[in-house]
Amino acid sequence: MGNVIKVGMADLKTTDSRGVLTTLGLGSCIGISLYDPIKKIAGMAHIMLPDSKQIKNNSNKAKFADTAVDVLIAEMLAKGAQQKNFKAKLAGGAQMFSFGNGGNDIMKIGYRNAIAAEEKLKSLNIPVISKDVGGTYGRTIELYGEDGRLFIKTIGHGTQTI
Repeated sequence: MGNVIKVGMADLKTTDSRGVLTTLGLGSCIGISLYDPIKKIAGMAHIMLPDSKQIKNNSNKAKFADTAVDVLIAEMLAKGAQQKNFKAKLAGGAQMFSFGNGGNDIMKIGYRNAIAAEEKLKSLNIPVISKDVGGTYGRTIELYGEDGRLFIKTIGHGTQTI
């Protein structure tokens, strides 16, 4: 299994075909995985919030869906990837806590993160080829630089590769 590179919360990293990017404990956060299958360059961002424009303390670009994707793309391009080849996969976005307010969207951070990530990628013409989002359980993911597969581990919901 190549070099394992940990991606922390509100963090992003890239690797070539020898690396495996992993992030632990995605709850309402989203793991955005980008892959260039021609150059075999992978990138992963662990975003916490959908929109940097709604937060005053927004200096950490990796924390937000709208800014993390731009930084991740720039880092992958610097390694020789080509954006026209990019494919995306998403995981996370769970509703980890139950709020007794019925349907207040402001509390549905996981759902909002998933929508924001998809909208950002769509605006850049990067197809989301698979996703495992929603639910009420956390996920740990591994993105393999050699082939772009995304391995997802859950508690109580097994494992899968997308």
